[in-house]
Amino acid sequence: MQKSKLYFCFIQMLIVWSGMGECFAANYTVKSPNGRIVVNLGENSQLFFSVKMDGRTIVEVPTLSLDAKTYGISSVQQSTVKDDIEAPLYRQKSFTVRANQLDVKLHYGFGLQLRVYNDGVAYRFYTTNRGTTVINGEVATFQFPGDAKAWLAYSTNDQQPYAMAFQNVYHETKLSEARNKMIFLPATIEVDDVKVTILESDLRSYPGMFLKAEGALSAGNRGMLTARFAHYPKEMDYYKWRGMSYVKKSEFFIAKSEGVRTYPWRVLAISTRDADMPVNNLVYALAEPNKIGDTSWIKPGKAAWDWWHDWNLRGVPFVAGINTDTYLYYIDFAARYGLEYIVIDEGWYNSEKGDLMNPIPEMDLRRIIRYARQKGIGVVLWTVFNVLDEHLREACIKYGTMGIAGFKVDFLDRNDQTAVEMAERIAAQCAKYHLILDYHGFYAPTGMSRTYPNIVNYEGVFGMEECRWAQKTTDMPRYDVTFPFIRMMAGQVDFTPGAMRNGTRDNWVECYQNPVSMGTRCHQAACYVVHDSPFTMLCDAPTSYEREPEFTQMIAQIPTVWDETRVLKGKIGEYIITARRKGDVWYVGGQTDWISRAVTMSLSFLGNGSYKTTLLVDGINANHNAEDFRIVQEMHKSSDFLTIKMASGGGFVIRLQKE
Repeated sequence: MQKSKLYFCFIQMLIVWSGMGECFAANYTVKSPNGRIVVNLGENSQLFFSVKMDGRTIVEVPTLSLDAKTYGISSVQQSTVKDDIEAPLYRQKSFTVRANQLDVKLHYGFGLQLRVYNDGVAYRFYTTNRGTTVINGEVATFQFPGDAKAWLAYSTNDQQPYAMAFQNVYHETKLSEARNKMIFLPATIEVDDVKVTILESDLRSYPGMFLKAEGALSAGNRGMLTARFAHYPKEMDYYKWRGMSYVKKSEFFIAKSEGVRTYPWRVLAISTRDADMPVNNLVYALAEPNKIGDTSWIKPGKAAWDWWHDWNLRGVPFVAGINTDTYLYYIDFAARYGLEYIVIDEGWYNSEKGDLMNPIPEMDLRRIIRYARQKGIGVVLWTVFNVLDEHLREACIKYGTMGIAGFKVDFLDRNDQTAVEMAERIAAQCAKYHLILDYHGFYAPTGMSRTYPNIVNYEGVFGMEECRWAQKTTDMPRYDVTFPFIRMMAGQVDFTPGAMRNGTRDNWVECYQNPVSMGTRCHQAACYVVHDSPFTMLCDAPTSYEREPEFTQMIAQIPTVWDETRVLKGKIGEYIITARRKGDVWYVGGQTDWISRAVTMSLSFLGNGSYKTTLLVDGINANHNAEDFRIVQEMHKSSDFLTIKMASGGGFVIRLQKE
């Protein structure tokens, strides 16, 4: 029976009864605003739903439950959702989302919200009980037709799979051949020409979701992923190095909470074009709106960073390292090239003792901060999550009063409920003191930067640091043109690009103290356009950048927040071309894997008139010397087409400014 169209808010759904084995189940249908996605929700001892795209089933969730309860549906209401979202420090200034929603009241004080957007499906549970709710487990099973292809990132800790940095390459596999390992989000599954990406949003006071592949195909020839969650910590302990805490023992349950609340959104982002994936906004849109009020004090920008190049300065009249003279030099470099920040990474306090409140004697931190403020440069201090949390108000007062801009917080390395609560607690407290945050050793974003916009970036990506200890078989260029389609759907990435030593596939070498990136210099430059990174690094040594000022000036002037973002072309695992606008200036960034390729793009996204065009492109010898580049000046208009050749592991940046 055809369901009634979604014309009215909060009207009772029509009920259709259909045979389900030997029993009957109530079925409720809801469609996306454009009608292409259809979700059928039912109850047959457990809740279930299926998702169709243009008439084809692309994913089924045969079981979903909070606390393994058999609820029973008491009522269902239908509504339409329209949200006009202001998005500071996001990939675009604002956007609007629309969805059709079912609000399903269940027995035992539980409920379910199910939304269908034009680009995905999301659901979440909620409770209306006012007492204590203990969640022993959450059940979610995702089944895909046939032996679907998947892109999965596995935990890097086989002994304690929930304890790791959420950094790994994507394993491309058939679901039937997936490894028997825990998978962290996001994960993408391809069904015919449709890609479904599993994410979560509004993760607050609850553990993050992992997935586990079932291996062999289930009945009906369907690949299956099941949800898994870290249990609630019962006993903590400390590693001697860095004073970092870890979970020693866990409870039997996964979460506990008090009173009425909603639980995280489970998101199935749906894409028929790879180019739509990096600009899917559902995770941000589903998160709780801004809780900190005024955001005018939050300043995006680039930072001169010390750690990646191991404080490896050349030709300076002082011993480079973690000391006052070194950071005064970094400040001067940042000021000369218009950077907004410097980051002082690990070593400025005795991290082995967790002595956050006392800088080492070699660091005159007050002098450094005072000098930076005179130059208009912000100082961001590195610390460990639990170390900051244990001194939170004290550290915010001391270092906020001293004049720092914020903290780079590292090594959370878990996403159980107490870890998620710690991340929110730090964000809320730092916002009171107008301190920005860069979260490292952290799970993929879940929209918390909408709730707390002072979180200006997240790691949760297999970033540039991996080149310090990678093997030659590591395929960074392929990963670089894979994760923007998957991981970036969740939110911004602190990839820490900008390497000035660059290697081809044949001549790249591992070198911890003087590291080399995989791919060309222009591949590195393109990161500043391709990535969503409101706060990003120039990872290499200031003295290396100063030897090539033309290149440095080009990357230093690229904005980090944008009015508009479009992915012009791209194919996951092969290449990507992204266009972004700030005011009346457009930037286009492109990257390829190890395959050299020529790409042709229309400039029809430009407005009328002529545009002064600056092209930073791979040099003619970049296939042999990955550091080879050239900068070309041209004039173009919106009716033009541009063809650019990228070297193996190559890239480009184009700046178009209206005359």
